[in-house]
Amino acid sequence: MIKSVVFLLGVFLFVSCSQHRPQKLVQVSTIDALLQGVYDGNTSLQTLGKYGDFGIGTFNGLDGEMILLDGHFYQIKADGKIYHPESDVQTPFASVTNFEPGKEYPLNKLSYSGLKATIDSLAPSPNLFYAIKLKGTFEKVKTRSVPMQRKPYPPLVEVTENQPEFETVNVSGTLVGFYCPPYVTGLNVPGYHLHFLSDDKNFGGHLLAFELKSGQLQIDQINEFSLKIPTEGHFLKTSLDEDLSEELQKAEGE
Repeated sequence: MIKSVVFLLGVFLFVSCSQHRPQKLVQVSTIDALLQGVYDGNTSLQTLGKYGDFGIGTFNGLDGEMILLDGHFYQIKADGKIYHPESDVQTPFASVTNFEPGKEYPLNKLSYSGLKATIDSLAPSPNLFYAIKLKGTFEKVKTRSVPMQRKPYPPLVEVTENQPEFETVNVSGTLVGFYCPPYVTGLNVPGYHLHFLSDDKNFGGHLLAFELKSGQLQIDQINEFSLKIPTEGHFLKTSLDEDLSEELQKAEGE
């Protein structure tokens, strides 16, 4: 009975803190276009930064993993190193928002699957978007990045078959990303899509697995979605009428 009351109170606080202002997720291009090799950038980081201070994505030519945290862009390349890209660098796919969380939730001894289950229990509906930030200390973290591609671009699933993967232990850092509802299939990644950045800025990438020691979870409910569609380049000639769900699962490492 006590656990039920605590859970309902947590959901009430989450909803109350998330409904006081409109919140928008801005996305550049679609995940299905990226899956089919539309890697040429169409939006500069300078422009992308006007839409938010928090987010994830990739870079022109699929040159590594993007993290936007506290208004700063980070680029984790295939060599495992973290770079600070110039503002004129382009992105072919990214999702950003202005991060304004409601309540913090302390977490301990949690894996990736445990984090998903925890957020599922706190979120008022699986049909909304959520920005997710988990800052903490981790027993271990496993990530990947993608190497820059040359034309003619291969499909993303072929790129990720040979992706470099990285592991570290006893690290402090931040998970950054989103939960997207099931109906975004073809547009974004349904479910959870997170990247990791260490506090010392020496380790990061697309998140594959982790074991959390302790941390603070923040969730920002999003009630608006804006899609910026490319108006030139390979995107216009790419067939986007196929179901690429299986390819996406493979590319995401699931």
